[in-house]
Amino acid sequence: MELLKLLSANEIVAQVITFLLLLFLMKRFAWKPFLKTLDTRKERIASELKRIEAAKAEVNGLKTDYESRLASIEAEAKNRIRAAVEEGRKSAEDIRRLAREDGERIFAKAQESIKAEVAKAEEALKDKIVNLTIDVASKVVQERLTEEDDRAIVETFIKEMEKK
Repeated sequence: MELLKLLSANEIVAQVITFLLLLFLMKRFAWKPFLKTLDTRKERIASELKRIEAAKAEVNGLKTDYESRLASIEAEAKNRIRAAVEEGRKSAEDIRRLAREDGERIFAKAQESIKAEVAKAEEALKDKIVNLTIDVASKVVQERLTEEDDRAIVETFIKEMEKK
């Protein structure tokens, strides 16, 4: 109330008229450009939001594409690894088979060699037996036949022994 005592009615009316005049001028000259600026800003913000949404959709599409490519690459890598493992198994089996065949071949050659050595040893043993028999027989008989006759007698004896 003290404030009202300080102001006169003329001053209050002048301030109300000035306020209304200022309001009219603002509405007439400043309000439309101000609203136009706000509308422009609103449209710019809306277009930016649309652009952001489009970018998000593009990013999601790229992400999906990336994930599908990554999955296909992983599947291809697994297939290649599986094929390499299978090829390694086949190679190992081939190596085992070749080693087995080589071992069998070496074993067969060794057996043949042993048989040949045994045959040579038997022949040498027969010759020694023949020679010993001839020596013993000549000592026993004290009469010596020709060496060919002695050898024939002993060989006949050995053949008969082998048959029995």
